[in-house]
Amino acid sequence: MNYAQVKAIEKKNKEIIQKHSKNHITEDSGIYFLTRQEGEFKYAYIGQARHLLTRLAGHLQGYTQHIDRSIKAHGLYSLENTTGWQIDYMVCDTEELDSLEQQYILKYHRLGYQLLNKTTGSQGTGKKVFDVIKEPKTYTEGKVYGYKKAIKEISIFFEKYLDYAPKNNSRIVERKMEEFRSLIEGDVSNE
Repeated sequence: MNYAQVKAIEKKNKEIIQKHSKNHITEDSGIYFLTRQEGEFKYAYIGQARHLLTRLAGHLQGYTQHIDRSIKAHGLYSLENTTGWQIDYMVCDTEELDSLEQQYILKYHRLGYQLLNKTTGSQGTGKKVFDVIKEPKTYTEGKVYGYKKAIKEISIFFEKYLDYAPKNNSRIVERKMEEFRSLIEGDVSNE
């Protein structure tokens, strides 16, 4: 994917964010609030950004954060999708980002929201992890975990952005292409 394609996807994602937000979102720095309710359960994710619209648009194409995957699973709020993620934000100076993010994470916690945040917020002082991420116990387990994660990421890239084709036709190339297809479709086990 080239730079123009990346920027086109970002532009499209920014338009989607604007369409689904309560207020027009700017590129100012600030705190953003993603909330959703499903029955009695309330969920929230609080984040900070130096460029709000760009950061929120990034959540639509990300796969690594919990919130990115949840947005893909539940979508954004609309009249047709009332259990989707609602977007709101507040503008603030960059010097206030860390403290305000931490304050709002605590506030939403106290309001009874189940937080998708993995930490107590902040890019620096006072940041604490409260969602335990289990690390592999041995070198081999770490290697297997890394292999599976890499295959998942590669398959997502090919599913969304890339195509693959052989350079020439031969039995060896056909066999290697079939091995590659199996690999990105998750049909092979780690050796």
